[in-house]
Parts: sequence; C-alpha cells; structure tokens
Amino acid sequence: MTLAFLKRLLQAPGPSNFEANPSRIWREEAATFADEVQLDVAGNSYAVLHGGPLRVMLAGHVDEIGLIVTYVDDDGYLYFTGVGGWDPQVLVGQRVRLLGKGGDVTGVVGKKAIHLMKPDERDKASKIEDLWLDIGVSSRADALKLVRVGTVGVIDAPVVELPNGRVVSRSLDNRIGAYTVLEALRLLAQERPAATVAAVATTQEEISFAGAFTSAFTFEPQAAVIVDVTHATDYPNADRKLRGEARLGGGPAISVGSVNNPILHQMLLDIAERDGIPYTVKVTAHNSATDADAIYLTRGGAASAVISIPNRYMHSPNEMVQMSDVEHAARLIAALVRELTPETDLRPR
Repeated sequence: MTLAFLKRLLQAPGPSNFEANPSRIWREEAATFADEVQLDVAGNSYAVLHGGPLRVMLAGHVDEIGLIVTYVDDDGYLYFTGVGGWDPQVLVGQRVRLLGKGGDVTGVVGKKAIHLMKPDERDKASKIEDLWLDIGVSSRADALKLVRVGTVGVIDAPVVELPNGRVVSRSLDNRIGAYTVLEALRLLAQERPAATVAAVATTQEEISFAGAFTSAFTFEPQAAVIVDVTHATDYPNADRKLRGEARLGGGPAISVGSVNNPILHQMLLDIAERDGIPYTVKVTAHNSATDADAIYLTRGGAASAVISIPNRYMHSPNEMVQMSDVEHAARLIAALVRELTPETDLRPR
C-alpha cells in the first residue's frame, strides 16, 4: 500500500462541493497506472482500465465534512455553519484551516470560557450558532482581505501513525474509500480483468449523492462496488447487538440487505473464505447511507455491493482506521472484479 499517497490525500482540504485539492492528488496518482484519467463537471474523478464490454464501477467519495463562513462581524469574527454532519461539541477549541483568498488562513473556534459561564450555561451542549472563528484580525475590513462569506475550511489536524498499522486523521470518511478503490484498480492493472473498470472518486456524498448519481449515469456500470467507512464497534460501551461486529484489524465489513445485490454479496463471501481474507458482515436493512443508494438506481440499475472500512470516532478530527483492513478490502475487490465476465448473471432468481 502506498502510505505516502494516502497521507497527501488526507491532508488536502476538500469539504463537499470543494473537493478540487484531494481530487487533483487522486488523479495524479491514478495517472501513473490507469489507461485513462478523467474529470467531469461535477468534480468526479475517473481512473479507467479498458477491457471487455462488462463495465464495473468502484466508487469511494473524496469529500469530507467541513465549515463554511456565513457572516463576518465588525470586529473580524467569522460565523459559520457546518458542511455535512457535525457534533458541535467536537468543534469547541479546535484549530481550523480556511481556504482563503490568497491561500490557507489559520483560525480557532471560539466559545465563552467555562469560568465566565453561569451555572445553567455549563450544563448546556454547545450549538454551532454559539461558536465563532477567530483568525486574529481586529476588523471586518481586515478579515475580508483574507476570507469572504462562502470561504470553506476544515479542522487543522495532522495525519498520525499509531501502532498496529493504525492511522489517525480527519477526512478518513471517506478519503480511505477513494484510496481503497484506486488501490484495487492498481492491483487490477497488474493482472488485467476481462471487464472495463473505473475507479471513481465521487463528490458531495456528505451533503447529497450528486456525484454518485452523475458518475454512474456517465459510466453506465452493470456492476458496482462502493467503499465507505462504517462505525467500528470495538470501543468501550459499543452496542454490538444493535450495530453488529466491526473492529479494527477484523477486515472489511461486507454489507447485506437493502441496496446490495445478493449474488455479488455471496461472491464476496466465497472469495473472502477461499482467499483467507478476514471480514465481517454488516446488515443494512433499509438504505446503506452510502453512494450505493444512488448508484444502484442509476439508469436501469446496477448490481451493487458495499464494502466498509471500520472507523473509530467518525466525523471528528481524529478518525482511526487500520491499514490491514484497507489492504484486505482492496484485495477482495480486485478478486471479485477478476471473476466477473459478460456471462456472469447478476439477476436475482
């Protein structure tokens, strides 16, 4: 696995609808081995291996949650809202990296200090409207030299490597998915499948499934594998009876139910058992809350499978995954694609 590439991908700020930075890095890496690399008007990036008439799409969204400036007051403080789903408690006291007019602008998330709060205020959870961004200026005019209403940003958190091949970073949801599908394509480039395969770094998953809809409509896959993260349940007090089994180092989670084609699901289980790839099964009784919810409905429908990487502390600056799970997911996907031929019947019977 190319960890240096992953670090570059994770460090590039790219909230939903502003994914140009990580997408550019993804395409640069893809160009080292793919037959064709493309970018569309929605910001989706494609890396294609040309093969036979069967078309297989591998999708992982490249956007992350972030912040967007909504107002600048007379003293230069910035007010903001979330891009994607935030727990406001996570934001308190964080350092932020804003994509300013002339480059990155550093700021901090401000809140009234606990010493100054009344007793009833201390028991209340923070809301985004109670917070602000302080970029160190003293006037609205000075602030507007650096940023504007509509400037986006992310939490400024570095990538950290921990024992057991574990990586901590913001944006693992879901840069790790975009990374995994490209690593699977890298494996396929070394041993070509019968199909034409596109790895796609989709956009805007955290706020809609727009990138998934448009990229699947464009590529017209008959089969698709969607890679996202899932909540690890190996932390203290995790409810495995409700959430199922998903642990760091336990392998990828193979989804069953809802949008998942039952034939692809069984093929994935059989391959994992045959090749000694560890895995768990994730039940999605309704929707999958991934790009698969759009891709499987595109045009006449695409037989879809969801593979998830266990992730601790999702939607925080310190998400955590284990690289062995990523490697096993890429191997599993590549093995599946090699078994797909134009004669493979994916119609449930």
